[in-house]
Amino acid sequence: MRIEQHTGIKRGLTQVRRFLKLMGMKRRKTGALPAKADAQKQNDFKQHQLEPRLQEALAKKRVVYFVDAAHFVFAPFLGFLWCFTRLFVKAPCGRQRFNVLGALDAVTHQIITFTNLTYINAQSVCDLITQIAQQNLGVPITLVLDNAKYQKCVLVQQLASSLKIELLYLPSYSPNLNLIERFWKFVKKECLASKYYPDFLSFRNAIQSLILQAHIQHKVQLDSLLSHRFQDFAKAEITLLAA
Repeated sequence: MRIEQHTGIKRGLTQVRRFLKLMGMKRRKTGALPAKADAQKQNDFKQHQLEPRLQEALAKKRVVYFVDAAHFVFAPFLGFLWCFTRLFVKAPCGRQRFNVLGALDAVTHQIITFTNLTYINAQSVCDLITQIAQQNLGVPITLVLDNAKYQKCVLVQQLASSLKIELLYLPSYSPNLNLIERFWKFVKKECLASKYYPDFLSFRNAIQSLILQAHIQHKVQLDSLLSHRFQDFAKAEITLLAA
């Protein structure tokens, strides 16, 4: 329709697809812009706080961890099959969850985890911080976190201060600046998409094994996926399409 409006020439879908590909365009999925995200605050945070610390991490003068929790629910992870009749996969009983609170090293992509089968709270964050402190890294440590209440409470802040670990809180509604969000998406794609697990134990073991070995077994892929290039919403083009 747009081509016809601009050129007066009406083309079929096949011709339009071929034309767009020749121009170098790709069929891309649109992205969602968080409704309450402040692009200016994100940009200021990235330039003045996040990027300087990442530069120090690359120079081995600091270790930066991106922290977040993922909640893996044991359920059917359905995909598509070529078949004559629709197939069904038996669903597990209940809603068992495997919770993983992780700290992803921004440079090596190794991950330190705290896991349980109940829920993540402030004590979980304290346990993770303690694990990080026990690494005895010998350089300043920064944890980049979102603003979840259990991560920003007095208990967590006091422990981090006593261990001389810096807590760097992201601007509100900024998952695009948290590197570990990409890692969780990778884990779900590798472990869950169209995968069948006969029981919760095999489900949990598959996830845990991938998380702990990903920086070795998937190094090339993670080096590309977890680069220090972050989506800048200030540069994102927002288009309203009429029905």
